[in-house]
Amino acid sequence: MSSYAPDVDLERHRPRLFAVAYRMLGEVHDAEDLVQETFLRWHRAPRRDVVSPEAWLVSVVTRLAIDRLRRRATEREAYPGPWLPEPVGRDRPVPSPDRHAELASDLSMAFLVLLERLAPEERAAFLLREVFDNPYADIARVLGKTEEATRQTVHRARRRVRSERVRFPVSSDVTDRLLRRFLTALEADDEEALLAVIAPDATFTSDGGGKVTAARNVIHGADRIVRLLRGIERKYDRPFTYRIAPLNGEWALVQYLGAVPFSVSFIGTDGERITAVYRVLNPDKLGAVT
Repeated sequence: MSSYAPDVDLERHRPRLFAVAYRMLGEVHDAEDLVQETFLRWHRAPRRDVVSPEAWLVSVVTRLAIDRLRRRATEREAYPGPWLPEPVGRDRPVPSPDRHAELASDLSMAFLVLLERLAPEERAAFLLREVFDNPYADIARVLGKTEEATRQTVHRARRRVRSERVRFPVSSDVTDRLLRRFLTALEADDEEALLAVIAPDATFTSDGGGKVTAARNVIHGADRIVRLLRGIERKYDRPFTYRIAPLNGEWALVQYLGAVPFSVSFIGTDGERITAVYRVLNPDKLGAVT
């Protein structure tokens, strides 16, 4: 006899499963697909030995995400230019535990881009431990490793993430203020003001997905970034409108061409100036703002 009835309320677990899948994949529809596949497997699987439905479901969705990332490796090699995660809006359930203050922005574009540098199993181990606070024993079962090997995997991933991450938190008020300075300077075509708000060694990453024009390589340096931004405005004869909106748990700059979203830009900052710009132009990834 199964320990749990077939009518376990799966919808109650959807937010956590989507939260895991989205952070693993960085794509909304793929994450939703994995959640649905997890539910299907729940209905088909024997559950005699299931102690915790949530733990079982998280384990399945994580393994599915690892498999999806491995298959996606060859697709990424053919992707035209840099790849950026798909923005997610407030209408998506992506709960984030706040146990770790340093990971309070674990939905931010900068953090998700950083996760892309981890191998699939490293990413899974890091997220389950550092973001979702799963016990090492549970993570070991998900990965099919010993607990000691799992600790080492988390340690390596943590070291890589912390070595490249901003070492102090930046409040949403600071991000909002910098975005508004940036937008004011951009709309005024004020080169000096743009250079004042963008750090000299800043980077600009844009993802057009081959669907729209975007830089095929990361742009380095404030001078080149400002030249590019002003060039885009002039190329389209300055028809853009903007608004600052909450996406991925942070403030982002939404750019419109007429009534249609043209891009979403996120920033990284040291608290004083913009150190990175991540611009999503691929129209397939702008569902959160349409």
